[in-house]
Amino acid sequence: MTQKKPRVLIVSHGHPSYSLGGAEIAAYNLHKGLNKIGTAESRFLARVGYPIVRHSGTALMSLRQKGGDILYHADEYDHFLISNRNTEELERDFVRVLKDLKPDVVHFHHFIGLGLETIYAVRRALPNCVIVITFHEFLSICHHHGQMVKTGGTKLCHRASPSDCNACFPEVSPARFLRREHFVRGLLEVADYFVSPSQFLVDRYVDWGLDPSRFIVIENGLDIGQLTPPRDLPLVGKGKKARRSRFAYFGQITQFKGVDVLLDAVARVPDSVWGEDSQLMIFGGNLERQPKQFQEKIENLVERAGNRVRFYGAYQNSDMPRLMRNIDWTIIPSIWWENSPIVIQESFFHGRPMICSNIGGMAEKITDGVDGLHFRVGSSEDLVDRFTEALTTPGLWEQLRAGIKRPISYEECAQQHLDLYHQLAVEKASKFPTAALSA
Repeated sequence: MTQKKPRVLIVSHGHPSYSLGGAEIAAYNLHKGLNKIGTAESRFLARVGYPIVRHSGTALMSLRQKGGDILYHADEYDHFLISNRNTEELERDFVRVLKDLKPDVVHFHHFIGLGLETIYAVRRALPNCVIVITFHEFLSICHHHGQMVKTGGTKLCHRASPSDCNACFPEVSPARFLRREHFVRGLLEVADYFVSPSQFLVDRYVDWGLDPSRFIVIENGLDIGQLTPPRDLPLVGKGKKARRSRFAYFGQITQFKGVDVLLDAVARVPDSVWGEDSQLMIFGGNLERQPKQFQEKIENLVERAGNRVRFYGAYQNSDMPRLMRNIDWTIIPSIWWENSPIVIQESFFHGRPMICSNIGGMAEKITDGVDGLHFRVGSSEDLVDRFTEALTTPGLWEQLRAGIKRPISYEECAQQHLDLYHQLAVEKASKFPTAALSA
């Protein structure tokens, strides 16, 4: 019997038309890639909420796009339990989507706003469906925005436990944190398999208690067509070319991203090293949404750095090829572990070496001395040394650029996922014969 194309439903906590976070882009690139390679049929369901106005009487909304993307309006969300309090609409509207589309695979790229109950709803409505979950950070483990950074400072958290979590949130008892852990892990266990873009994230979830045999590492795929060549260097006398002295930061300006560490380091680089040609360009926004104390700290550091720094505001991912024309290095100074920031793949695609904090997914993706440089997390002094190394070592930029490996495309990423779906379907079919990937 001829096997039909598997039907896949990608579920995300946001749609790139409204929210341009890395997880939303990764989810939508997978959806596009599955349809592009042509051996699967993918649909995309994304959660939306206030200020987007919902339709009366139903949580379901449509987005007028060629792919027929589905929006699911959800606002009754419990952040502590990652839970959707409106189970009535889940049973009515979310399950309606499942029964109408009859997907062979439901792949969750996140459940913020939607709630973990959606996983259980899939299993109840479609018992033979393959359920896959991609993790993008530590939200299931850590109540502190999924960052695994201690509250009240920048101290990294190495392992979660009810007592440790209570130390961060004294108003929440250890017993309640234990109930959260059992609730979250219990619903995650309903899934068949877990995907992570980094081994570091896998190790954290395994340490937390998930089965290592149910994990696979698949990097997020890029949808970039235009390659930006290296910046043209002007001549600076006697046929000598200028230095590779343009640095850039891409991302949100938040307390966890280490922009304060970066600005402090730039101000500390000696004039004899920085010279007149060096520049730090910051592309990012949301500073106005941060605590007032942090805003004032950034403003003071910018004043200290003077004309060494330029702010260009927020950007769209589609702007990256153009923005890359004027830079030589990209920097990720995050003080939290990170997982697989899309800027790493974007920078490597365009052949720009990177300077990063020496922890987590950053240190895993960027190899010190091969395709980038590491500095000790949170240390502006160590970052000063890396700036000095980058600006004074002849041939270093060319050496690191030569060590960069091409990131995978969104089609290659989609094919790896499709291979996984088929593998899981075969395994399920061996136990339950009606579970094959066919209509």
